[in-house]
Amino acid sequence: MQKKVLIIGGAGFIGYYLTKHLAEKSNYKLIVADNFFRGKRDSAFNALVDTHDIQVIEGDLTNPQSFEQFENDYDQVYMLASVVGVDYTTSIPHEIIRINTALIYNTLEWLKTTKVKRVLYTSTSECYAGTIEAFGYKIPTPEEVPLCISDIAHPRYTYAVTKMLGESGFHNYSSVFGFENIIVRYHNVYGPRMGFKHVIPHLAQRFLKAENPFKVYGHDQTRAFCYITDAIEGTVKAMEMGAAGSTFHIGTEEEITIDDLIRYTGSLYNFDGTYENAPTYPGSVSRRCPDIAKARLELNFQPKISWKEGLKKTIEWYNNYISSGKEIYE
Repeated sequence: MQKKVLIIGGAGFIGYYLTKHLAEKSNYKLIVADNFFRGKRDSAFNALVDTHDIQVIEGDLTNPQSFEQFENDYDQVYMLASVVGVDYTTSIPHEIIRINTALIYNTLEWLKTTKVKRVLYTSTSECYAGTIEAFGYKIPTPEEVPLCISDIAHPRYTYAVTKMLGESGFHNYSSVFGFENIIVRYHNVYGPRMGFKHVIPHLAQRFLKAENPFKVYGHDQTRAFCYITDAIEGTVKAMEMGAAGSTFHIGTEEEITIDDLIRYTGSLYNFDGTYENAPTYPGSVSRRCPDIAKARLELNFQPKISWKEGLKKTIEWYNNYISSGKEIYE
């Protein structure tokens, strides 16, 4: 019997790949909801929904009346919708708070009136970035890390604040209103079709423009980059296998420096110029790497794509996209 699945934010970067992954299986009836602010009705999305007969609901979910388009008996709901990105947190921090808070609250208020069985809420490693900086919490970092904001007035943390609200909201609404809830925290997920407001596609643009000397911002900072297909596998396993009330870190433990990332990207472009270290962006954490032991044990989650392999795939996609003259989108 098919499961009826609603994906809120299903046209965005992660939402598109989640929809694609589930559509390629035969046991899901899919409904995608998006306002298409960051999610795109591009040729890939249109082909996906047409090929697999996926219902698309377009609406502004900061308006509670938009939820009247939904049914009340979904087997699973994936809640991915939010405004994310360092550029947005610095340019429109007030809108990050307004939009993300409204999305969370309206979704929770709708859920309490439905017969939805199981919900997965997508959170972020940014929720504990302040803990690492302020208290030197261990790295790789497990799920039980205390969540902390080191500078409540800094616009960068507006995204993390709303994600903390979401985690608390979904835990508590689920316990009161009887639906099962799972939370996943993503760690530097990347891949094709993620827009251009992220570090890897931005690097592609800079190398194609032959920037020289090539500035390396925060060269000694570390990250563990998780390729999109691995992130999707972990997400679906969390929904299908995770114990109700659980939180899982979804990412990879393959920690590298920003300098490693940039120099390897440069090698893909045969860059023979010079690199110049530069100060990092304000509020950027010095180190981040998840402990995924819990996901490995309880979900049998194991990332398969190395950062170099994933980077090659991603850079190739962006090179083709940029050279085709298509719109550079956010």
